[in-house]
Amino acid sequence: MNIIIAGDGEVGFYLAKSLVDSNHNITIVDPHEEMLSLVEAHADLMTIVGESNSVAVLKSANVAKADLVISVLHSETINIMTAILAKKLGAKYTIARVNTLQNLTEENQKIYNELGIDVLLSPEDIAGHEVVKLLQQPAAIEIFELSEGKLLVILIRISSDAPVVNQSLNDIASKYKNLDFRAVAIHRGDDTFIPYGDSVFLPNDFVYVITKPEGLDQLLSLGGKNDVEINNIMLVGGGRVGKVIAKQLEKELNIKLIEQNRERSLMLSDLLDETLIINGDARDINLLEDEGIEGVDAFIAVTNSSETNILTCLHAKKFGVKKTIALVENLDYIEISQNIGIDTIINKKLSAASYIIKHSMGDEVTSLKCLSSINSDVAEFIVKQDSPVTKKPIKNLNMPEGSLIGGIIRGKNSYIAIGDFQIQENDKVVVFALPGISHKLEKMFLKPNFGFY
Repeated sequence: MNIIIAGDGEVGFYLAKSLVDSNHNITIVDPHEEMLSLVEAHADLMTIVGESNSVAVLKSANVAKADLVISVLHSETINIMTAILAKKLGAKYTIARVNTLQNLTEENQKIYNELGIDVLLSPEDIAGHEVVKLLQQPAAIEIFELSEGKLLVILIRISSDAPVVNQSLNDIASKYKNLDFRAVAIHRGDDTFIPYGDSVFLPNDFVYVITKPEGLDQLLSLGGKNDVEINNIMLVGGGRVGKVIAKQLEKELNIKLIEQNRERSLMLSDLLDETLIINGDARDINLLEDEGIEGVDAFIAVTNSSETNILTCLHAKKFGVKKTIALVENLDYIEISQNIGIDTIINKKLSAASYIIKHSMGDEVTSLKCLSSINSDVAEFIVKQDSPVTKKPIKNLNMPEGSLIGGIIRGKNSYIAIGDFQIQENDKVVVFALPGISHKLEKMFLKPNFGFY
């Protein structure tokens, strides 16, 4: 597939690197020559210095032959214009990042579709929705629904007193028959690996598990996780992410929102009906105590400062808050943040990348998630007629190294993958994959000799 990425920061850079790993032809357009030099040093792609909303620049990027144009600059005006021009100049599919949530209304999206923009996305909106889902299942560090919840991929951290500690997958399978879940990856220290029968769980392992909804309670119990009831939330940061969270949850939960900027606090008071707005600095421990942090069930920090979000979440942990969630934009901070005690890290770049990369993989991929805690993906493939995975039971498939089939959805039913299971045409198959092998997986689920873009 021929893909043009217009970007001026880390979102574009991350997308370019991820898509190059998937075997696409990538051209990245950026006004900053220094940024492009950095990109070229880390990825094999074409770069063009210039403004993406220029017809001349788009033509020099060969936009007429582009299968996909992605515009993810910080300026939504430039993104919108880039996508419209690209479609007029012959691009097949366009995606534009927007910052104003009103642009995502059904009425506005219809107008932009008519102008030539196929998809509008807001990383802030996606990140806010992720936080809402996490509060619905607070024992999980990360959660991802597949096929409207028929299967779930969740991340948990193994507690020191968990029943599975020092037990292998074979040991667990022999003690607990007909499990409705399966571990698909373990992150330990600096290493991520796919577990096999003799793999042993250790305290503080981060484990990604695919589960049927009915297996969730047993899974959490074996991982040493207790149910956490969320009623009272302290939310730090009234920007776009904070607004999405508060607007969705204020009718169900008690929310106190702390915002340092006075003008924004007044604006939030008009926008939010049942959220208590506090104008102040959440780094002030006295303020947190005065506002009753000891009675808070979940503390969510989503300011524009990763450092502030990490610091305030650590303060909340010291006061005994059960669930902490921090918005962290620096990818290098994610693992450090979790290791020092923050429960869940949200990253807008990864959230947006999951949404965008899925569009680069064709109709046979119905969903994709770039996992936050490790550099890996979970993808849901629709199996084509006569594709290689339909020829043998799962245990006899020659899956690419670094990949694992976790579950299958067939019609209204979901199944956890076991060795004797036979995959059929039109099944949706959930696959966990380490970096750089997505293009190999696609071949497993397509017809033989299927023509790629």
